Amino acid sequence: MPSPHRYTGHHHAGLTVGLLGGSFNPAHAGHRHVSLYALKALGLDRVWWLVSPQNPLKPRAGMATLAERMAEARRVAAHPRIQPTDIERDLGTTYTADTLRRLTALYPRTRFVWLMGADNLRQIPLWQHWTRIFRMVPVAVFSRPTYSMGALGGKAAKRFGRRRVDEHRAKGLAGLEPPAWVFLRNPLHPASATAIRRARARGSQPL
Repeated sequence: MPSPHRYTGHHHAGLTVGLLGGSFNPAHAGHRHVSLYALKALGLDRVWWLVSPQNPLKPRAGMATLAERMAEARRVAAHPRIQPTDIERDLGTTYTADTLRRLTALYPRTRFVWLMGADNLRQIPLWQHWTRIFRMVPVAVFSRPTYSMGALGGKAAKRFGRRRVDEHRAKGLAGLEPPAWVFLRNPLHPASATAIRRARARGSQPL
């Protein structure tokens, strides 16, 4: 399946698209689990996996090539509404705030929602121009083992605490004026990219 950004913007007019960014080194069942939950809980039409050429907060050592990560992402996604894309390579963007600025300009009639795990909510103050992310698009945060409580007490959650949306209003999140964010108590999934890489290095097959 071609990357969704190979089509012009009018093909996505009127759609609500969740954006799940990351290294996907490698993509795994946890990414798919969260994406399927997001499609249902947020009422999304699509989820795009933004496979990053190089996450600025992660080392290059041990990073598979973009082509390898894209190929595995397509294999793992295995769903017509979950679409891996390397659009950041084409846009020449490194930071999420810049990617969102370009996407919202390229697709003015598409409603985007930024998707991230509770671990990223905790560390997002380290991201460049992180407050702009909350001000550009609605944000959905997913539970992750061991991270959730710390994330909800962190800087980002406190900064935008008054703009948090109750979980029962999650399906209307995409239509809200940002900043608007929701914390979803989704079923947890044990998959970990780090654990998968370690298992592969040992020559064992991860679950």
